Amino acid sequence: MTEHHASAQNLDALRRRLADFAAARHWQPFHTPKNLAAALSVEASELLEIFQWLTPEESARVMADAGTAERVKDEVADVLAYLLQFCDVLGVDVLAALSAKIERNERRFPVVGGRSNIRQGSPDRHSPE
Repeated sequence: MTEHHASAQNLDALRRRLADFAAARHWQPFHTPKNLAAALSVEASELLEIFQWLTPEESARVMADAGTAERVKDEVADVLAYLLQFCDVLGVDVLAALSAKIERNERRFPVVGGRSNIRQGSPDRHSPE
């Protein structure tokens, strides 16, 4: 089994666990695309809040503090959980969508002579739009 296939199976198992968790609590009526997108935004903001007033150097060391590391992991889990539920509700294959986006960005931002073309975006603009 390839690593990608194993990852896809693991992701699918997590997606099913999330769906079963919500179903057992009768939460499906609340798991609309709008509500899940809003929850995803809130959780991403809670992740950002951890880093809000840190310097770049402090943010790079955030996992060195056990308490903060646990908060980061919890917020990352919340973001991923809502993203997987959002994708499940809309029928989006998250790994296929990510792979297609990476391919588009590789064409959009080609490496020229061993370096990225600086005119295509600043170091502060890494977002794969």
